[in-house]
Order: sequence, then C-alpha cells, then structure tokens
Amino acid sequence: MTETTKTHVILLACGSFNPITKGHIQMFERARDYLHKTGRFIVIGGIVSPVHDSYGKTGLVSSRHRLTMCQLAVQSSDWIRVDPWECYQDTWQTTCSVLEHHRDLMKRVTGCILSNVNTPSITPVISQPQNESSQTIYQNNNNVSNKPTAGRWQQILGKVGESLSRICCVRPPMERFTFVDENANLGTVMRYEEIELRILLLCGSDLLESFCIPGLWNEADMEVIVGEFGIVVVPRDGADPDRIMNHSSILRKYKNNILVVKDDSNHPMSVVSSTKSRLALQHGDGHVVDYLCQPVIDYILKSQLYINASG
Repeated sequence: MTETTKTHVILLACGSFNPITKGHIQMFERARDYLHKTGRFIVIGGIVSPVHDSYGKTGLVSSRHRLTMCQLAVQSSDWIRVDPWECYQDTWQTTCSVLEHHRDLMKRVTGCILSNVNTPSITPVISQPQNESSQTIYQNNNNVSNKPTAGRWQQILGKVGESLSRICCVRPPMERFTFVDENANLGTVMRYEEIELRILLLCGSDLLESFCIPGLWNEADMEVIVGEFGIVVVPRDGADPDRIMNHSSILRKYKNNILVVKDDSNHPMSVVSSTKSRLALQHGDGHVVDYLCQPVIDYILKSQLYINASG
C-alpha cells in the first residue's frame, strides 16, 4: 500500500493514569509498531486522556497531579500528547463521549468528517489543496503545489501529522494546562491529497475484559466504541483477547473492528500496572523504578502522593 492509501490513525487511551506507568507508554509504542507492521496503518499521534476527578475511584489523586505526571511521562515523546479535556469538564465523561469529543474536534480542525471503521474512505479527511496561496494552520507561509509528487509526499505527511498532533493532542506547559476550544474559529484548512483518518481507542486486555461484565458498560456506548471507532488491544498478564471477545455478543459482532497487538506475549511491560506502582511506593519497594519513569517518581515523592494512600 502507498502512503496515501494507508489508514492514518490517532490512538486515544482513556483511564485513571493513577499514576501513569512505563507500561502505559509501552502500550502506545507496541500498538504503533504493530499497526505499522500490518502495512495498513500509519499512526500519526497518540492521546493520553486522564479521567475526571468525579470518577470516584478509591485512591484517585487530583487530576492536577495526574495531568502533571502524564506530561512528565511523555515529555520526551514526539508523538504522544496529554489532553486535559476530560479533567476540565464539570463531571465524569464516558469513554464514548471522550471519543466523540475528539472526533468532533477533528471535524472542525480538518473541515470534514472523519471516517470510521464501518465506512472507510467515504469522506476524505485531508484532500487536495483548493487554493495554492491559502495560508492555513498547516502552513508556515509556504506555498504548496496543488498535487504533491511522490517524492514530496513524506514531507507533507510529516507536516500534517505534526499539525494534527499539535492540535488534537495538546502538549501544554507544566504550569498551566490548556486545550483547543472546539468553539474557536479555526479558519480555512489546507486540504492535501486524500487520506483516511481514524481515532481508535487504545486499551489493555483488562479493559476489553470489562466489556464482558454485565451492566458495567452501556450497550449503546459499546456499539459506538467498537462499531464506529474500533479498538486496538494490547494483551496484558497473559490474557487471551480472542477468548475474551467470545464472551460478549457485541465484541463478537464487531470482531473485525478489534485489532489485537500480536507481539511478544511475555513483554516485561505487560505485567506493569498503576496498582503495583502504588503498592511499591507505599512499601518503599525499589522495584518502583521498573514501573515508573524517574521524573514521575521524583514528582510523586516531592508531592507526597500515594505514600500513605490505601488505594
């Protein structure tokens, strides 16, 4: 497949990130590597979206701390960003709502509708330029020819990916978290050669397994999450996603929309969790350095988080 015919993907991970671990970051990396190896996808961005404080989970520290820790964990990444939109809402948001928010935001940014797993390639996200002299959010005062040559495509794709990452995955200053206002006037958008863009939910097999628990998820939301968006699943703790999917009629129905990462099943990060990290912090266990990156550990110690927590 050529670069223009591959599906361009933004990976969105929702969760407590209490705290964010090396496993979370590796989940993004493993998913991107696997999707690229299929030859069908190009991952152009990753979004970390921490849950709202009102989620009510025991031991959940303030979103102010969780956002900062997430930012510290991805500060060296050139493609993963932290988005505080969930935390800035008046109350807890469903995963379905978060996905729809980012899809709607990208509609405004790109000026057209994102494709989903059920209707691929119906609506282009980024198409040919309409006006060679247009100055837009994807340009820096440079004119772009009406039809990029094959040799220039990679350069243009890089610009688009960088712009989308900057817009949809905000990387705010540490002192102040901001996000793109979906009501803002974003102006005219440059349209390049047609590509297909999707936002896919990224999760571990534990979240996939939670879909099988009766009454835990709203079935209408599950239909949207799996049926309209799609999921990329990274196996954890030796779990078998194929076996998990057989326990849910909705997961079976949309099995083709669930991409299971096929890599090293014994990946060392597959057993890392926030729970283990909190316990290690409480017990003064030196293995915490295997679970959390050093900037996050330093912040936790400075802020005295989790040390005396029971969650």
